[in-house]
Amino acid sequence: MTRGHRTALAASALTIGAALIHRALRAGRSIDFNGKAVLITGGRGLAFQMARQFAAEGARVMLVARDRGELDRARDALRAHGAEVSTFCADVMHRDQAIAAVHQIVERYGSIDVLINNAGIIQVGPLDHMTEGDFEEAMAVHFWGPLHMTLAAIPHMRQRGGGRVVNISSIGGKIGVPHLAPYCASKFALAGFSQAIHAELTRDDIYVTTVCPGMMRTGSPFNAWFKGRHRDEFTWFAVSDSMPVMSIDAARAAAQVIEACRHGDPELVITWPAKLAVMANGVMPEAVSTAMCIANRLLPAPTDDRSGDERHSGWQSLSDWAPSTLTTLTERAAVENNELPH
Repeated sequence: MTRGHRTALAASALTIGAALIHRALRAGRSIDFNGKAVLITGGRGLAFQMARQFAAEGARVMLVARDRGELDRARDALRAHGAEVSTFCADVMHRDQAIAAVHQIVERYGSIDVLINNAGIIQVGPLDHMTEGDFEEAMAVHFWGPLHMTLAAIPHMRQRGGGRVVNISSIGGKIGVPHLAPYCASKFALAGFSQAIHAELTRDDIYVTTVCPGMMRTGSPFNAWFKGRHRDEFTWFAVSDSMPVMSIDAARAAAQVIEACRHGDPELVITWPAKLAVMANGVMPEAVSTAMCIANRLLPAPTDDRSGDERHSGWQSLSDWAPSTLTTLTERAAVENNELPH
């Protein structure tokens, strides 16, 4: 046997050994959600699907959102299938309300074992029409909200001897996407925070998972906010969200998040297109940047007047192309995932 063969065999053995050790450690971190108290921020889209699946495993779920109607619909739909679910109306952008939400679940269920920071806002449009207020709002929802919730939950988890925190960032928290500047900026912040505290909290048996989904068919375009040529912006967003190869069904995405949470995985990137994009950005950042520049040229241009500064929901931005047969999957997802008009 040549020296090269011996080196290759040794490298293979080390790789296999490392993979086996990783698998054993991951299995050792696995937890059962039966009887666990799970707090999820948000009451529609991915949050709704996660609540359904956690409840199916016997978890006691509390949904926290600022829209009472959204919470009531989610609670009634989940309870109709036997879920043990409660709700608490709060705006987690505000520290006192975030603390109150954590206190509420501890008071009701005796603990908080799992925290899912999922609440989100999507603002779509050219940078020309985005204001500092748009960036402040995105940061408040995607960074300050999870920060408030996490800091409030950690002492209770330490007292219990461990727990799980899942932060729902985005592929937009790894790669900057044109016409989503406030969203990407805030999701990058959340991803950085989440990855940093993972290393610190592991010693307390609190495992933090950063989730970066690609496009998901949750029905979210209808409740996103659009600026500039808002009908055109909504059209490309809704059509893209409906593409079966490029996007994933919300229930499948929720199942992946729950598995990552169960095993305390440090990171989860959802959808193969998103994984490939992250890999490409790491190896060929200039190529990805060029692709984004090309994509930007295909997106709607800013308007010539200040009317583009006004924001409109997806429901207010319907066009000849959306809804249409091109957005059938997104429309179906909106009904299934409680993405109804406010």
